[in-house]
Amino acid sequence: MSDSDPLLALIGDIYDAALDTALWPVVLEKSCAFVGGVAANLLAQDSVKKSAARFYTWGDDPHYTQLYIDKYAALNPLFPAAVFFPVGEVISEADIIPREEMQQSRFYKEWMKPQGYIDMVGCILEKSATSVAPLTVVRHERNGYVDDEARRRMGAIAPHVRRAILIGKVIDLHKVEAAAMADTLDGLAAGMFLVDATARIVHANAAGHRMIANDKVLRAAAGRISAVDPAADRTLQETFAACGIGDAAVGERGIALPLSASDGGLYVAHVLPLTSAQRRHASIAYAAVAALFVRKAGLDAHSPMEAFSRKFRLTAMELRVLLAIVNVGGVAEVAESLGIGEGTVRTHLHHLFEKTGARRQVDLVTLVAGFANPLVE
Repeated sequence: MSDSDPLLALIGDIYDAALDTALWPVVLEKSCAFVGGVAANLLAQDSVKKSAARFYTWGDDPHYTQLYIDKYAALNPLFPAAVFFPVGEVISEADIIPREEMQQSRFYKEWMKPQGYIDMVGCILEKSATSVAPLTVVRHERNGYVDDEARRRMGAIAPHVRRAILIGKVIDLHKVEAAAMADTLDGLAAGMFLVDATARIVHANAAGHRMIANDKVLRAAAGRISAVDPAADRTLQETFAACGIGDAAVGERGIALPLSASDGGLYVAHVLPLTSAQRRHASIAYAAVAALFVRKAGLDAHSPMEAFSRKFRLTAMELRVLLAIVNVGGVAEVAESLGIGEGTVRTHLHHLFEKTGARRQVDLVTLVAGFANPLVE
């Protein structure tokens, strides 16, 4: 059976959720049905503090979700290794940790197994210096392990969810009425432009007008917006044209698009299609096919644990043992937490000492703390 119709409807709902956050549970429910799973979530997990923050969930047991936040986020063997995967890449548990190792962990035995969970398929939507925000669809025993079809379907929706999440952060409002979008967003610090398929500006907020007047990152010749950076401008023009066709045609274009300014500054652009679902009201009211958001880019910092792992060439298991030592404690406690023998922990600990030059566990903790400090180079 073709999945094109439910996919198009789901993509429309995803972009509507960028403007109305109350729609995210509905989006997650439909994502479960499309990808194949029993629960879905948008969480942020800190790879250093081993803590989690819940944004939106569907199909989860609130009791177990709270247990995850309070206790099991620190025991989840998928982190921090998941941080090393590129933003946008579709991953399953088996890509991060061997299934046998996962099933021996306390996290699996105490949190996953009681709920009948056996696998997950997801995508990292955003990474910062200390945390990741993934979209995850959880597989139950009745769904079976993640297969190629589940991966394909996750890959079909992931870029659209990422775009919606990033635009939602720019807007930072609980709800925006699409028909009044231009007026409502006039006070945004980010530049905002409503454009048609030919890049003609039909509305710009105050910050947008200032960007055009500065003529360093964006220009408006004959009323049509363009980027000073030629390569970025080609992508922008293609994205606007695709928006005129429909949500699915946009694909991965116009997501966190870097824009170089003539003075050396770096900006980032996000394009939101406006021609489908609830967003059609803005399209009708302003003859626009897309909303363009542009703001100055922040520093692209790597995860401290990613930097630590690369510097000392740690394996995934060595990194898990290291983080368990920092967060859990001694050899016996680490062995119980990871579901491995104490002898195995000591072997990995010996390798950690050899690679880092540390002599004691407290020295390892000190090293990790140093990398977690943003003032340490």
